[in-house]
Amino acid sequence: MTKFGYKLMTEEHGPKALVENAVRAEQAGFDFVSISDHFHPWLESQGHSPFAWSVLGAIAHATSKIGICTGLTCPIIRYHPAIIAQAAATIAVMSDGRFTLAVGAGERLNEHVVGAAWPPIPQRHEMLGEAIEICRKLWSGKIVNYSGAYFDVDHAQLYDAPENDIDVIVGVSGEHSVALAAAHDAGMMATDADAQLVAKFREQAGDGAAVYGECSLAWAESEQAGLELARERFSFGALGWDVNSELKSVAGFEAATKFVKIEDLAEHTSAGPDAETHLKAVREFVDAGFVHVVLLGMGEDQAGFIDFCRDKLLPELRGG
Repeated sequence: MTKFGYKLMTEEHGPKALVENAVRAEQAGFDFVSISDHFHPWLESQGHSPFAWSVLGAIAHATSKIGICTGLTCPIIRYHPAIIAQAAATIAVMSDGRFTLAVGAGERLNEHVVGAAWPPIPQRHEMLGEAIEICRKLWSGKIVNYSGAYFDVDHAQLYDAPENDIDVIVGVSGEHSVALAAAHDAGMMATDADAQLVAKFREQAGDGAAVYGECSLAWAESEQAGLELARERFSFGALGWDVNSELKSVAGFEAATKFVKIEDLAEHTSAGPDAETHLKAVREFVDAGFVHVVLLGMGEDQAGFIDFCRDKLLPELRGG
């Protein structure tokens, strides 16, 4: 059975609001929450970027049953993998095993802040593979020494290790990242309802591996208002991942999206107040084979969006 999650956008909401929204999502019947892990927002109009791991600790304490997932954390430049291993273990302990670590190869927008060079994609994928290995070794609670091509761990041990293995999910967009996820016995996460991508992953990872998708919805009082909201807050989506992973600053995204028009977003944006419109968008992910689908509601009115999901979307998606 498909599980449905709620997206906690750290780029759009402050830390207290994110915790409140996670509690609302649990009360509304979502199966899990997925939180972005950014140092900067994409655009000035989004306006926030609290530290996701502080928020995760508060969410683990404020909720009791909802699953908790990152979406995505980049554990290779801004963070050393050993630090993410410790952070993930702590949230897993605090949440009584409700935590899943979803990781990706990152964006220059967030990772350049520590002054490190921004590697090409093949190197970032190799670094991500090492990071996953390090995390899993440390989660055993044993002393770990590791010497890799990119990372070293010197006699490290987690004294608050998770009781059970933490599931790892890898953000994917093409065959190389799919192969990386499968090679490391991880699940996959994607933002497009791409059945071929899921099929390629299943061929390599097997039918039991977790498949996560993220569906963005511009819920608003009218279709036009929804498209305007998407233009204001999510115009970076029109640029494509090759651009989004490379731009260095919010100012760069502002310049790159300056000439993005509503018409450029209309074809691929589920917008407006109509439940059927949004159900169609979500079902594209379900039909493509995604068994965990995150619903992302753009804009400020998250209480309204969560209520809309509770009343109109989740009952239909779960068969009434």
